[in-house]
Amino acid sequence: MKIAIAGATGFVGSRLVEKLYTDHHQILILTRDAQFARRIFPDRTYPNLEIITYTPQISGDWQKSITGCDAVINLAGTPIADQRWTPARKQLIKTSRQVTTNKIVEAINNADPRPAVLINGSAIGYYGTSDTATFDENSAAGQDFLAEVCQAWEQEVAGLNNTRSVIIRTGIVVGPKGGAVGKMLLPFQMFMGGPIGSGKQWLSWIHRDDLVNLIIFALHNTAVSGVVNGTAPAPVTMQEFCQVLGQTMQRPSWLPVPNFALKLLLGEGATVVLDGQKVLPNRTLDLGFQYEYADLKSALAKTING
Repeated sequence: MKIAIAGATGFVGSRLVEKLYTDHHQILILTRDAQFARRIFPDRTYPNLEIITYTPQISGDWQKSITGCDAVINLAGTPIADQRWTPARKQLIKTSRQVTTNKIVEAINNADPRPAVLINGSAIGYYGTSDTATFDENSAAGQDFLAEVCQAWEQEVAGLNNTRSVIIRTGIVVGPKGGAVGKMLLPFQMFMGGPIGSGKQWLSWIHRDDLVNLIIFALHNTAVSGVVNGTAPAPVTMQEFCQVLGQTMQRPSWLPVPNFALKLLLGEGATVVLDGQKVLPNRTLDLGFQYEYADLKSALAKTING
């Protein structure tokens, strides 16, 4: 297959490209920075990889590259939890997802021949946060900022005409050299690890390899359409997550990070880790997807020990 990918240089996208390339698919990367993408995917390792520079907010010649592709995968979006949510940052978080998806959908609708499927990212932030509720793919949208972002993001996919679409609402991604665990390793290595906030908030997670495999599962399985949750079937509390992480690293997990410290650093953006939600992938399981890392212990053992 010929597959166009936006967001290919990120934590999930880079692993997806590696897997698809190994499986002998023809990959077209849509990127704002071709030099950076080539550093991630050097010619000596990926000699036949095609890289096209695009301006995701603007219609243009880059959209013509979608013609003839068998599939498009859109994982593009500004990071959510890496800095304080100023009004400008919140606008960028929203528009980087909404506008990019709009232009990709526009390109698919105008393509001849057109791709058979669009697989588009979203997030479990769609459901809002709760200490007590359990959410699945049929649950209603929440009412906070991230829920608003996800609704606007997904609404753009609704503009797709006569093409199968899959929306993957992704949870916290764990994997080597990045993701949530990558940011937590240093304090644990220094014997200063512990839960963030109360520790009681739910953390709905997925191993990066399972998320990549879910994307590929949706790519090849024409029965998959609409919304699926990209989370493992066994969500845990933050306290449980840190306990298993500490055990895996053979480090204590006793020093909590207080709410106020994170709020000082990230402001409103601290909600990403301080307020959780328990999300189950019921439809993902019903469609027959099989997880390689269904429990946190095995996922973190793979992440830490390889």
